[in-house]
Amino acid sequence: MADGSQTESLADSPAAGSARITIRDVASAAGVSVATASKALNERGRMMPETRERVQAAAERLGFRPNAMARALVSQRSFTLGLLTNDSYGRFTLPVAAGLSSAMTDRGVSVFLCPVEDDPERARISLDALTDKQIDGLVIAGRRIDRTLPLDLSVLRLPVVHVVSACPEGGVGFVPDDEGGAHLAVSHLARLGRRRIAHVTGPRSFSAVALREEGWRRALSEAGLPRLGEALSGEWSEQFGYETGQRLFGPETEAKHRPDAVFCGNDQIARGLIDALTLMGLRVPQDVAVVGFDNWEPFAQATRPPLTTVDMELKDLGRQAGLTLLDMIDRKPVEPGLRRLPCRLVTRRSCGVADDRERPMDWANGG
Repeated sequence: MADGSQTESLADSPAAGSARITIRDVASAAGVSVATASKALNERGRMMPETRERVQAAAERLGFRPNAMARALVSQRSFTLGLLTNDSYGRFTLPVAAGLSSAMTDRGVSVFLCPVEDDPERARISLDALTDKQIDGLVIAGRRIDRTLPLDLSVLRLPVVHVVSACPEGGVGFVPDDEGGAHLAVSHLARLGRRRIAHVTGPRSFSAVALREEGWRRALSEAGLPRLGEALSGEWSEQFGYETGQRLFGPETEAKHRPDAVFCGNDQIARGLIDALTLMGLRVPQDVAVVGFDNWEPFAQATRPPLTTVDMELKDLGRQAGLTLLDMIDRKPVEPGLRRLPCRLVTRRSCGVADDRERPMDWANGG
């Protein structure tokens, strides 16, 4: 482990022809020794919080940038993380990566993203490449909460966090609260006066489907509303939504048995259902309110009318996962287990917002 003066000599050798700000300049501006400045900037050692803040403020004011190699030598860390994902479309992983990267940038940590799809050999090669780069920790990001990547991580000597992915026993994982998000959506419809709320959702092989159905059931029970039949399950597709819309609202269904609202398991199903309603001459939301799940923004905002939907807060999942991973790297106590983070309801016109404007409104989980 290098001492403060050695750190300075590693960090501050000026590039040829440049007048680089050195750690001595930072120490002088903050009124501390070079060793103290080094410890403050590398988050090491004990000191008064105001001293650390004064050094960091001086470094920022002077535009000081420590040498990355020196920083790694001093701390025995690479200040890099790996992100492995089988989400080849990036629908879930890109927001997770954005939240992770945002949190890490503020802490001087870089993130390497490696898509591996579901290929075990490609996953192994990517993991080997990341470990060769001496990453400090690893994030595993998936596209469903009940599956993980085709990798054996049992011999990996690195902290690992799982996001939107199955979490092994004794591991640390982050997933959206699917049941709570569904409860938010259906409770909102009930508050708007809807009394016959159907549920159209995806394949039952997905754990998220059962959780969202449970949220639908619980919200109906709490509102004192009867269940309008069973949840209708099929593909995560516009086509399934369209066909189910024809089934629920076609001429063979008596008007008194038709829903006045439909909670859909994802945004694609919701959009297909709205297309069917429109072609049958039914108005959304005046005749039927529709709510989706995912808040895939380009999709939800382009739906006509714009789609009210549940946002899984994937950026926050990535941010929280990254901060927890840093705690694990720093050997701080972290409880194993799965964390279910709150979802958020984004209201647009498809549910019948009171002022009938397209401006999104957020509802806190449970509100």
